Amino acid sequence: MEKIASFQVDHLTLLPGLYVSRCDEIKGFAFTTFDLRFTRPNFEPVMDTSVMHTIEHLGATFFRNYEKIKDETMYFGPMGCRTGFYLIVAGKKDVNDILDYVIKAMEFIVNFEGKIPGASAVECGNYLDLNLDMAKYYAKKYLEVLK
Repeated sequence: MEKIASFQVDHLTLLPGLYVSRCDEIKGFAFTTFDLRFTRPNFEPVMDTSVMHTIEHLGATFFRNYEKIKDETMYFGPMGCRTGFYLIVAGKKDVNDILDYVIKAMEFIVNFEGKIPGASAVECGNYLDLNLDMAKYYAKKYLEVLK
């Protein structure tokens, strides 16, 4: 089997930031996958699952509701290695096309108060595994990288 694109990235030199991971064309439609890298792989501790889960709930809610990108958002979710997230959007995009939206998403998380969207047994398969305070911490830390 061929080695997939994400395993061809040198994770020893990869720093926190926002990157185009790949751009794919499927049946004439382009999709861009962005790497929202929160922590430095293999150097910093990975994020706890409760943090990842909380950022996933809030990030997906933001991207699927924010007027300027909601119709292009295909997916927002965690990387298995727990060092960041993937954002998949319709179209061929670059970092400058989405940077403002990612900043707004992180600001949304930092400023979020109240019940986390989807935080019930009916809406989520692991609704007790959430940590808003630490999600805010990592979102704020990532904002510093983006700015």
